[in-house]
Amino acid sequence: MMIEETTDLAACHALRRTVFIEEQSVPEADEMDDLDADAIHLLARDGDRPVATARLLIKGDIGKIGRVCVLADQRGTGLGAALMQAAIDALIARGVREAHLGSQVHAMGFYEKLGFVAEGPVYDDAGIPHRDMVRVIA
Repeated sequence: MMIEETTDLAACHALRRTVFIEEQSVPEADEMDDLDADAIHLLARDGDRPVATARLLIKGDIGKIGRVCVLADQRGTGLGAALMQAAIDALIARGVREAHLGSQVHAMGFYEKLGFVAEGPVYDDAGIPHRDMVRVIA
């Protein structure tokens, strides 16, 4: 399994379409936005097959990790945690000191195991309950 920064937006979009739009019924207009052009994209491949992705947005010393998705047949393998570590490493390399994310409520335990702490109230994002989470990384 290899995780690296990529400019292959088509592969990232295909993964996001499968997980968010098809599996979770997120409206395409909510999933595909205009922030991809300014983002750092991570892509995990199993051989040549794209299997997971995440997007990083940096503003000053704050990094936002988003659009984290892993194909269903790869969940529970440790790939999600490896993808998140790659995201944290990429943020640290750019001088970021805090990582932020908006977690789907059902996934909060996953992020808590990685050192993220919930902040603020639950809110609706594309019809799915979310909560903001933060981890100090530097």
